[in-house]
Amino acid sequence: MRLWPFGADREQRSFERPDTISSGATWDEWAQFLGITSGGAELPHVTVESALEVPAVFDAVNFLERMMATLPLHAFRDRAGEAERVDGALQMLLNEAPNPEWTSANWRRYMWHGVFTGGRGVSYIERQGVRPVAIWPMDPTATTVIRRGGKRFYRCEGQEYAAADVIDVTFALRPDQLSAYGPIHMGRKAIGLAIAMANYAAGFFAGGGIPPMALEGPLPQGSDGLKRATEQIQRAIELARKAGRAFFGMPPGHALKPIGTDPDKGQMTEARLFQIQEIARLYGLPPVFLQDLSKGTFSNTEQQDLQLVKHLVVHWAVIFEQELNLKLFGQRRRAREVKHNLDGLQRGDFKSRIEGLARAIQTGQLMPDEARALENRPPDPNGEGGRLYIQGATVPLGTVLATKPPTEPEPPANDEPAPADASKDETDASTDA
Repeated sequence: MRLWPFGADREQRSFERPDTISSGATWDEWAQFLGITSGGAELPHVTVESALEVPAVFDAVNFLERMMATLPLHAFRDRAGEAERVDGALQMLLNEAPNPEWTSANWRRYMWHGVFTGGRGVSYIERQGVRPVAIWPMDPTATTVIRRGGKRFYRCEGQEYAAADVIDVTFALRPDQLSAYGPIHMGRKAIGLAIAMANYAAGFFAGGGIPPMALEGPLPQGSDGLKRATEQIQRAIELARKAGRAFFGMPPGHALKPIGTDPDKGQMTEARLFQIQEIARLYGLPPVFLQDLSKGTFSNTEQQDLQLVKHLVVHWAVIFEQELNLKLFGQRRRAREVKHNLDGLQRGDFKSRIEGLARAIQTGQLMPDEARALENRPPDPNGEGGRLYIQGATVPLGTVLATKPPTEPEPPANDEPAPADASKDETDASTDA
């Protein structure tokens, strides 16, 4: 005789307690028997594609990849301790077109999309000798990283590339230093909860806002009769909905009662708003950039804007710059470097940008022609824009202000009364007489 649900035969046991107790039941059978797991209670399976269907995730990924892809990226050469901007083939690869098929913005956006979804973005550097001539994006989902002889290699679509020729940006490396943590995988429970709530809300409103119902009253006997009764009630609900009637008739002695949790009592709106904040935490984004202004004020929204640049953009920019410098120029070449121009984040704030340029000119940090070049304007046609100026007088440094020549002292004022005053004195004298 077998005992349900464990699948074990009946045994004859002694009165002595055995040292170990064995059971033929699997863990899944134990969990099902104890009610720990249930197929209906599992969160939806989360993939990159399903996660991007969540508006907050799509907004976060889209915002970050567009922002990082459109930052100006320039190459510089060190000459006599001064950074000189390089304008040539390397500048074209980085800031214009890395290859004949991709623009720089689209290439970098593809790279960052892989970082902010699966956790890795990779590109291959095509060289002529040691000189880079093109950069080609690689599919991170088809790329495998291996270690052989203490060195890393990348396999993609049947080809193998050395680590020195692959630009590799990861969200966070795993302990094996080969695979990477992906934000969507690490936040799959929070994202799955957002998907589950969205599915529930969609089903609720698609059903006309009617929650699941239980029929109470004298029910027909047998499964076929109960099925017919259920179909008739469902048909009555559908007909009432199509006819626009607010109610429909029920057989005497029967009643429909809602089952489950009321969305209002379950705080569905608050829970969905909290999931937006959870996803913002996943990417380190201030919630205001996911269109969550529930706790936003004028002052803290502005501070979140500053937090974005100081604590998020700068970090990812430095990671990308150092990876490019290592793979393009090698470990020991320090004469050239690649850097982002974070001033590009101010292109939409005209007032702050112009005030910053004016202050830089008046404090002798920028020449007017340099400030005009940042705005894509030609140099000063008078030739005065290539000099440093000081604040206040706004004149070229080293200019001696012209002083006024000494003038002759003015003659002392005439103490004699004016004619009008004299006539007045004569009138006063005659009056006294």
